[in-house]
Amino acid sequence: MTDTAAAPDAAPVRLSPGDPAPDFTLPDADGNPVALSAHRGRRVIVYCYPAALTPGCTTQAVDFTAAAGELAEAGLDIIGISPDPPAKLLRFREKEQLGITLVSDVDKSVLTAYGAFGPKKLYGKEVIGVIRSTFVIDAEGRIEKAAYNVKATGHVAKLRRDLGLG
Repeated sequence: MTDTAAAPDAAPVRLSPGDPAPDFTLPDADGNPVALSAHRGRRVIVYCYPAALTPGCTTQAVDFTAAAGELAEAGLDIIGISPDPPAKLLRFREKEQLGITLVSDVDKSVLTAYGAFGPKKLYGKEVIGVIRSTFVIDAEGRIEKAAYNVKATGHVAKLRRDLGLG
């Protein structure tokens, strides 16, 4: 029997507009299941970030929270995915007063399916980890936009402009 899984150091798959968004059901900060399929009929921003309670990830989550009302009015839901366990996501949500859905992908299977886990540069060295990425998924569950290696600071403002909201 051969192993068909990609080697951990292999380049991750990259999603492109028109690709079906990998479906998932992951626990949120309260341990409740969140399914991407439950959002059919609405557009969804799925953003992947390395670690709760770190400066860049906090900036990004706070920015998404600040924009959540405007994004919801435009028909967009927000789901943030990290490999943090639900208890850490709960501390993050409470400490930063976040008003967005954060889900836990401890085994990194969903992050990998989105091409958001694999080799990346960190301080000039190649490491394996979460690649900060953002996806806009259309109402039918297809990738509308896919952005890899995004910057934490200013990303939400750029996304709003790209979506014609800012």
